[in-house]
Amino acid sequence: MLETRFSNVSSVLILKGFSLPPHSVFPAALFASLNYMVILFCNLVLLLTILLNKSLHQPMYLLLLNLPINDIIGSSALFPQVINELLLDSRSISYTACITQAFLIHIYGTGSVFILTAMAYDRYVAICCPLQYGTIMTNAHVMRIISLVWLCNLFVIGVLFFLLLRLPRCGSRMAHSYCDNPSLLRLACTATTVNNIYGLVLLVLTQVAALGIIFCTYIQILVACFRSKRADTKSKALQTCATHLIVFLFLECLGLFTIISYRIPNLSSQTRRFIGVSTMIFPPTVNPIIYGLKTKEIKDKTFKRFNAKMIPSGG
Repeated sequence: MLETRFSNVSSVLILKGFSLPPHSVFPAALFASLNYMVILFCNLVLLLTILLNKSLHQPMYLLLLNLPINDIIGSSALFPQVINELLLDSRSISYTACITQAFLIHIYGTGSVFILTAMAYDRYVAICCPLQYGTIMTNAHVMRIISLVWLCNLFVIGVLFFLLLRLPRCGSRMAHSYCDNPSLLRLACTATTVNNIYGLVLLVLTQVAALGIIFCTYIQILVACFRSKRADTKSKALQTCATHLIVFLFLECLGLFTIISYRIPNLSSQTRRFIGVSTMIFPPTVNPIIYGLKTKEIKDKTFKRFNAKMIPSGG
């Protein structure tokens, strides 16, 4: 009987939807489309600026290169589905597509934390061990760090979804406007204790490790900066670190708001959905802008390339 019940579960899931009034649907779809184009444009500009300029093929920028890649993965997992939902008023999504979207969204979230932590380590070595920086942060070592970041990300999220996919599913109505692990877990027929414990442990370990590493490195960076007698070195180091810290704290605050929103029973579903989507909208939008404007080398190379395209060579 139970087996028949599982086999009859629909392979199409129904998303919660945004429940917008008719006059707001088109402006919302237009905003989402423009936002997605801005994210793709800004992140691709940052990506290509680093790739096409050999002078930027340094550890700091090679690590930074992973951030726009990760942001494009996260926004591309979300925006096409949201735009389709708004324009066509379609709230259905196949189970396979839903799992894929959720997997990529979680890859994006965890990847952001891992990449920013690796970048904090690079800044620590550059500022606190400047004489040894070249011997420590070799290309081979940078490639090992990048490989470790992505392999750890794929492994921990892979385990999260392996635990999810082993559960029998009874429901087909999602509690969210897009697919994520918590919403998919609610469709399970059996106890999800193991999944909940793993998810909580994963969240705590990644956050504690990331916050611990970044806190320790930045304390030592600040100490090294204030001990430095060279004003230009101190100013450049603080500017670079401030940029990185702004991006990290921005991501952490949005992530924290999202986690807290799931645990406030009186919070309206609309507010909860907006907070959840904002984590996917704002960091990919502001990250390339912050790094492009605040990092002098990237800003100079970007403007130089655009000026070369705009001004004819014979002019």
